[in-house]
Amino acid sequence: QVQLLESGGGVVQPGGSLRLSCAASGTVFSITTMDWYRQAPGKERELVAEITKGGTATYSDSAKGRFTIIGDNRWNPVYLQMDGLKPEDTGVYYCKATETVDVNGQPRHYDYWGQGTQVTVSS
Repeated sequence: QVQLLESGGGVVQPGGSLRLSCAASGTVFSITTMDWYRQAPGKERELVAEITKGGTATYSDSAKGRFTIIGDNRWNPVYLQMDGLKPEDTGVYYCKATETVDVNGQPRHYDYWGQGTQVTVSS
């Protein structure tokens, strides 16, 4: 099993920056991807950025060019560097780890979530 702990949220003015951190513990060697999700008030949780064990990073359209996901295959920690923040970036940010385990020759995927960290962008 994997345990995740996010930190680094806070209140920032538009145009400012924040760096979120996700610390993983447990069976981190079997993690294959780490994601950052955002849940804005009254909205569904949405994927913001993902990084694979091989180091490939992908971003949502809203995050491209402003956010950077930083991590390596030790997964500890994984960061989300957020620059040029906008009020619409406000929400609770969650870290998610996907663990892949071989079960009788078949890969099984298990998702683990952190507790979330609040980001508020406001003047």
